[in-house]
Amino acid sequence: MVKEIFEWIKTIIISIVIALVITTFIRPTLVKGQSMYPTLEPNNYLIINKIPYIIHEPERGDIIVFKSSLKTLDGKEKDLIKRVIAIEGDRIAVKDGKLYINGEEIKEDYINGDFTTGDIELQVPEDQVFVMGDNRGNSLDSRDPRVGTVDIHTIRGKVLVRLFPFNKIGKVD
Repeated sequence: MVKEIFEWIKTIIISIVIALVITTFIRPTLVKGQSMYPTLEPNNYLIINKIPYIIHEPERGDIIVFKSSLKTLDGKEKDLIKRVIAIEGDRIAVKDGKLYINGEEIKEDYINGDFTTGDIELQVPEDQVFVMGDNRGNSLDSRDPRVGTVDIHTIRGKVLVRLFPFNKIGKVD
C-alpha cells in the first residue's frame, strides 16, 4: 500500500513539473485577423515557443507574437502576429511598392500579392524590430505609427507550429 501511494505521489509531481515547463516555455494562440494571409488564416490555432528569444535575438523572417499598445474591445492589451522584416540597425525602405533592407530589394514570395503599400524610410532602433503582416494591404503593423517598431522585450514568442486546421498541421515558415 505504501509503495502504491509513493508511486502516485511520484506520478503527480512529475506531471506538475512537466506542466510547469510546458506552460512556461510554450503558449497557445489563435489567429483572429487576415493580416498574415496567406501564411496564416483566421482561426488557425498556433503554438508559440518562448525559448528562442531567451537564447538569441529575433531574426528576419521569424513570425512572432508580441504585446502591442492596442486594446481589444474589452480593454485588454492586444497581441499581434507579424513577420520580422528588419532587425536592430537595419535601414528599411518601402518605395514604389517594393521593400528594401539596407539598400537591397527583398523578394518576398510569401506575401499576398506583389505590392507593399506605404512610403517609409527609417533605421530600426536598438532593441527593436520592424514587423509587417504578409497581407500587406490589410495589416496593421510597423508601417502604422500606432504599432511602430516593436520592442524585443514585448515579444511573447516565435510561432512554432500550427495545430488547426488539421489538414495544415505542422511547422509554420
